[in-house]
Amino acid sequence: MAESAERSAQRRVRPAPLIFEPAEATADPEHFFDLESMEDPRELLARATELTVAFRAATDRAIEFQAIAAAQLADPRRFDRLTAAAVAERAEWTEDYARKMIEFGQDLIRSSGRDKDE
Repeated sequence: MAESAERSAQRRVRPAPLIFEPAEATADPEHFFDLESMEDPRELLARATELTVAFRAATDRAIEFQAIAAAQLADPRRFDRLTAAAVAERAEWTEDYARKMIEFGQDLIRSSGRDKDE
Protein backbone atom coordinates (compact mmCIF):
# COMPACT_ATOMS: atom_id res chain seq x y z
CA MET A 1 0.00 0.00 0.00
CA ALA A 2 2.84 2.39 0.75
CA GLU A 3 4.08 1.76 -2.78
CA SER A 4 0.78 2.82 -4.36
CA ALA A 5 0.66 5.99 -2.22
CA GLU A 6 4.22 6.69 -3.32
CA ARG A 7 3.23 6.21 -6.98
CA SER A 8 0.26 8.56 -6.55
CA ALA A 9 2.57 11.23 -5.18
CA GLN A 10 4.99 10.69 -8.07
CA ARG A 11 2.17 10.85 -10.60
CA ARG A 12 1.20 14.35 -9.45
CA VAL A 13 4.64 15.67 -10.35
CA ARG A 14 4.53 16.34 -14.08
CA PRO A 15 7.75 15.55 -15.91
CA ALA A 16 8.98 17.57 -18.86
CA PRO A 17 6.62 17.19 -21.81
CA LEU A 18 7.70 14.90 -24.60
CA ILE A 19 7.98 16.90 -27.76
CA PHE A 20 6.98 14.86 -30.76
CA GLU A 21 9.41 14.97 -33.60
CA PRO A 22 8.57 15.73 -37.23
CA ALA A 23 8.48 12.70 -39.52
CA GLU A 24 11.61 13.76 -41.40
CA ALA A 25 13.58 13.92 -38.15
CA THR A 26 12.52 10.46 -37.03
CA ALA A 27 13.64 9.02 -40.38
CA ASP A 28 17.24 9.71 -39.31
CA PRO A 29 18.23 6.87 -36.93
CA GLU A 30 20.77 9.11 -35.20
CA HIS A 31 18.14 11.75 -34.39
CA PHE A 32 16.65 11.54 -30.91
CA PHE A 33 14.71 14.54 -29.62
CA ASP A 34 17.46 16.79 -30.96
CA LEU A 35 19.88 15.60 -28.25
CA GLU A 36 22.59 14.80 -30.80
CA SER A 37 22.78 18.46 -31.83
CA MET A 38 23.34 19.84 -28.31
CA GLU A 39 26.88 21.08 -27.80
CA ASP A 40 26.69 22.14 -24.15
CA PRO A 41 27.03 19.06 -21.91
CA ARG A 42 25.07 20.79 -19.13
CA GLU A 43 22.15 21.39 -21.48
CA LEU A 44 22.46 17.84 -22.84
CA LEU A 45 22.44 16.34 -19.36
CA ALA A 46 19.44 18.45 -18.30
CA ARG A 47 17.36 17.60 -21.39
CA ALA A 48 18.34 13.91 -21.37
CA THR A 49 17.38 13.74 -17.70
CA GLU A 50 14.03 15.42 -18.43
CA LEU A 51 13.37 12.86 -21.16
CA THR A 52 14.35 9.98 -18.88
CA VAL A 53 11.93 11.16 -16.20
CA ALA A 54 9.18 11.68 -18.78
CA PHE A 55 9.66 8.22 -20.29
CA ARG A 56 9.67 6.58 -16.86
CA ALA A 57 6.47 8.40 -15.91
CA ALA A 58 4.87 7.41 -19.22
CA THR A 59 5.93 3.80 -18.68
CA ASP A 60 4.50 3.73 -15.15
CA ARG A 61 1.24 5.22 -16.35
CA ALA A 62 0.96 2.80 -19.26
CA ILE A 63 1.60 -0.15 -16.93
CA GLU A 64 -1.20 1.05 -14.66
CA PHE A 65 -3.56 1.19 -17.64
CA GLN A 66 -2.45 -2.30 -18.67
CA ALA A 67 -3.20 -3.57 -15.18
CA ILE A 68 -6.63 -1.92 -15.09
CA ALA A 69 -7.51 -3.37 -18.50
CA ALA A 70 -6.30 -6.83 -17.43
CA ALA A 71 -8.40 -6.65 -14.25
CA GLN A 72 -11.45 -5.54 -16.22
CA LEU A 73 -11.02 -8.33 -18.77
CA ALA A 74 -10.65 -10.92 -16.01
CA ASP A 75 -13.52 -9.57 -13.88
CA PRO A 76 -15.67 -12.56 -12.84
CA ARG A 77 -18.80 -10.39 -13.17
CA ARG A 78 -18.28 -10.18 -16.94
CA PHE A 79 -20.04 -12.83 -18.97
CA ASP A 80 -17.15 -12.70 -21.44
CA ARG A 81 -14.37 -12.59 -18.87
CA LEU A 82 -10.96 -13.90 -19.78
CA THR A 83 -8.80 -16.28 -17.82
CA ALA A 84 -5.37 -15.19 -16.67
CA ALA A 85 -3.94 -17.42 -19.42
CA ALA A 86 -6.03 -15.63 -22.08
CA VAL A 87 -5.00 -12.20 -20.75
CA ALA A 88 -1.36 -13.37 -20.77
CA GLU A 89 -1.66 -14.50 -24.37
CA ARG A 90 -3.17 -11.19 -25.51
CA ALA A 91 -0.56 -9.09 -23.71
CA GLU A 92 2.34 -11.45 -24.47
CA TRP A 93 2.99 -12.01 -20.76
CA THR A 94 3.54 -15.15 -18.73
CA GLU A 95 0.45 -16.42 -16.98
CA ASP A 96 2.01 -15.71 -13.58
CA TYR A 97 2.72 -12.10 -14.57
CA ALA A 98 -0.84 -11.77 -15.89
CA ARG A 99 -2.21 -12.87 -12.51
CA LYS A 100 -0.05 -10.28 -10.75
CA MET A 101 -1.13 -7.56 -13.18
CA ILE A 102 -4.80 -8.52 -12.69
CA GLU A 103 -4.36 -8.21 -8.92
CA PHE A 104 -2.54 -4.89 -9.32
CA GLY A 105 -5.33 -3.64 -11.58
CA GLN A 106 -7.97 -4.71 -9.07
CA ASP A 107 -6.12 -2.75 -6.38
CA LEU A 108 -5.93 0.32 -8.64
CA ILE A 109 -9.63 0.08 -9.46
CA ARG A 110 -10.55 -0.24 -5.78
CA SER A 111 -8.32 2.65 -4.72
CA SER A 112 -9.59 4.96 -7.45
CA GLY A 113 -13.25 4.27 -6.78
CA ARG A 114 -13.76 3.10 -10.36
CA ASP A 115 -15.44 -0.09 -9.19
CA LYS A 116 -19.10 0.94 -8.99
CA ASP A 117 -20.31 -2.26 -7.31
CA GLU A 118 -18.19 -1.87 -4.18
